Amino acid sequence: MSINKTYGVFGLGRYGKAVATELVGNGAEVLAVDKNPALVNAAAADIPVCKCADVTDPEVIERLGVSNLDVVIISMASNLEASVLAVTLCKEAGVKTVIAKCGNEMHQKILSRIGADRVIIPEQESGKRLAKNLLTSGFSEMIELSDEVSMLELDVKDDWVGKSLIELSLRKKYSLNVVAVSAEQGISTEIDPSRPLAKGEKLIVIANPAKLKKLK
Repeated sequence: MSINKTYGVFGLGRYGKAVATELVGNGAEVLAVDKNPALVNAAAADIPVCKCADVTDPEVIERLGVSNLDVVIISMASNLEASVLAVTLCKEAGVKTVIAKCGNEMHQKILSRIGADRVIIPEQESGKRLAKNLLTSGFSEMIELSDEVSMLELDVKDDWVGKSLIELSLRKKYSLNVVAVSAEQGISTEIDPSRPLAKGEKLIVIANPAKLKKLK
């Protein structure tokens, strides 16, 4: 689980605060920043590290130590110019993954072209769901079926290679129900639980997201 990564959330409106709060609630280290003192004060109770600063200023980016962050979520969709500057400065600082919230498809194209690794239209993905997906590193995709049930694609871990599903006992240990196996040949729902898993394969499983922490 990606709680070992460090996150930055720039912009503490409803969406940004939801992402930051969910990350913090799952034990992740988060730097939350907004230039509006009222928003910073409102978020401080739930997010331990909140700063009031302008992330479109190169000196601020350096002073905040943004280059040490693994992932930055830029949640300033109402201000395209600020979003563009923040994305550019974060990539220049060496942030590996920069995710930007945008207001429409045109802004999505612009932010993608200037270096954002992922651009989200908030109507299509909630802040809470984004945080959950960020925290499930090693899972290619997670689809919420309900608050307690999700379907996800899980990489076969190195120490699982050569072992069968019977040996791994994933349901008993992690409450994972394997419904299909994905390999180069395609996806198959005809699962042989005694067959050794191969490197590069993926398991499509149904699980309770709250129990996924056990995997890491």
